[in-house]
Amino acid sequence: MPAVTADTLTLPRVATPDPAAARPRPVRSVTTAPTGYEGEGFPVRRAFAGVPQSLLDPFIHMDQMGEVEYAPGEPKGTPWHPHRGFETVTYIIDGIFEHQDSAGGGGTITDGDTQWMTAGSGLLHIEKPPEHLVVSGGLFHGVQLWVNLPRAHKFHLPRYQDIRGRQSALLASADGGTLLRVIAGELDGHPGPGVTFTPITMVHATLSPGARLDLPWNPGFNALAYVLAGHGTAGAERRPITKGQLTVFGAGDSLTLAADPTQPQAEPNLEVLLLGGQPIREPVVHYGPFVMNTRAEIVQAMEDYQAGRLGVVPAARLPHTSQGKE
Repeated sequence: MPAVTADTLTLPRVATPDPAAARPRPVRSVTTAPTGYEGEGFPVRRAFAGVPQSLLDPFIHMDQMGEVEYAPGEPKGTPWHPHRGFETVTYIIDGIFEHQDSAGGGGTITDGDTQWMTAGSGLLHIEKPPEHLVVSGGLFHGVQLWVNLPRAHKFHLPRYQDIRGRQSALLASADGGTLLRVIAGELDGHPGPGVTFTPITMVHATLSPGARLDLPWNPGFNALAYVLAGHGTAGAERRPITKGQLTVFGAGDSLTLAADPTQPQAEPNLEVLLLGGQPIREPVVHYGPFVMNTRAEIVQAMEDYQAGRLGVVPAARLPHTSQGKE
């Protein structure tokens, strides 16, 4: 699991919450993501399945894509499709993915890179592996997260952010046992590069075997921890967690994770995606690729898509280059 690596002994440290003042967040639930298929048939784990929307707010949906080793000719993506009313965040851990949208956004992302697409008023987009990867096959592993937009920004003009892995804020836990990559929001005063309409924090944490992670967490945000690889425990109550499971934490201003001393040979560390956001607390009507506030807005989105008002497929295809890379 390459993503972005660094020597934790040389990185800024995140302060351990004061046990006398911090309110540890209890574990509310641990759920296991069911598997399925997306797009043209690539395997996914539905990370939020079975969790009430009120606990996920402002997040709508998340898929762990892969982890899969494709044979030559097997890599798959999605066809052109519409979105309106939210933001998609695609984080690639292993492999290569190309994106193009009808508003002119696009690029190629690989290990540790993120694409942040604000669909807003609506657009069409496509996500796919590059042709050379289809020919050769190879490892593919990533995450796609949907972040809701508040009513005031549902019809904002589409926006695209290409975030290189090296732009993430790299931090270490107080004891150096955990590498923290801040992709968006901030952690203990250290900001990540992602710019969001809805205040959120997104962190990829790698816990070494036996490491314990105690983090300060914005008390106004919810707190979710999704296990990408390995196994360990969540909360002071040490609830067991393993790959493909989502932990929902309760209220408080700090959270705790720990990696088991022994990890699977193929997954040497506990890899966790940490998510938190300020709840929007507005009605959510979610239908396919549209996330709006009312059923009437969903009907309008479908009519606009069918009438071609969400954009057209560009005549020029995305070139097979590492756009945005040095």
